[in-house]
Amino acid sequence: MTLLLDFPALAITCAAVFGLLVGSFLNVVILRLPARLEWQWLRDAREVLADAERSPAPPDSADGRENEEAVRASLHLASPEPGVALPAPTDEGGSQPPGIVVEGSHCLKCGHRLAAWENIPLVSFLLLGGRCRGCKARISWQYPAVEALTGLLFALVVWRYGISWQGGTMLVATGFFVAMSGIDARTTLLPDVLTLPLLWFALLASLVPVFVTPGEAILGAAVGYLSLWSVYWGFKLLTGKEGMGFGDFKLLAAIGALCGWKAILPVVLMSSVIGAVVGLALIIIQGRDRATPIPFGPYLAAAGWVQMMYGGDLLGAYLRWMGG
Repeated sequence: MTLLLDFPALAITCAAVFGLLVGSFLNVVILRLPARLEWQWLRDAREVLADAERSPAPPDSADGRENEEAVRASLHLASPEPGVALPAPTDEGGSQPPGIVVEGSHCLKCGHRLAAWENIPLVSFLLLGGRCRGCKARISWQYPAVEALTGLLFALVVWRYGISWQGGTMLVATGFFVAMSGIDARTTLLPDVLTLPLLWFALLASLVPVFVTPGEAILGAAVGYLSLWSVYWGFKLLTGKEGMGFGDFKLLAAIGALCGWKAILPVVLMSSVIGAVVGLALIIIQGRDRATPIPFGPYLAAAGWVQMMYGGDLLGAYLRWMGG
């Protein structure tokens, strides 16, 4: 620890290497967590529907059919013919999706189990030429991109905060931000198993305090959640459509708990601008339909990270610009 404190360049280098390793794990989380959650939801749906079939109400009665339809509607499942059970939740292999930690990495195309030297962040991708050693299928650029991004962000955090409570808190938040951004970008889903732990972590960090006091963290969480919650319901009442998911509320609540309530407006403004620019670019470059849903989580996470890193500097620059 003393060595890292005495030599900042060494600390930054170690943070970058550690970030590469964390990024490799985050790739697993991004790819496997949504599949496992879907499998669990379908399993739970089968149990609920099985209980409904065993209920005293006759299967063909109005109450019985309404209950079954309500369950299926809540899960966005198509109603089968009467008496047909919901199929068992399985992946392509007909079994439960692999776990996050225990099961080793493998090729998604041919199932080739990766050797230790094939799991080295960035290096393995370069040595393999971006292709699977077993079937020669192309390896997604997501893997090196997430690893490199996490390594870079970790290095910037330690460069900014050094070895400190602020630096450690930022590293944890950065890992959550990268994982949630990747999952939301792929699936438009922000899982509670990520947003809520980050929220609780932020509230506990305020007890130190790291960035804000407990009062500011609690108020920040409330203002963050209720601000997007209000926008959601206002938009739905006016248009009858859902403009965003509930996961966005929880993510902004976590950011508010980390940064305080004063950071909510800058974060929302930054994320909206970034989202608008990226959305317009996708429409122009890829020809996307304007009605295509765009995940808001990555932009919230990016704005929250910038606010935690440079919020004070940005506010000072803005005030000087306005005064000048």
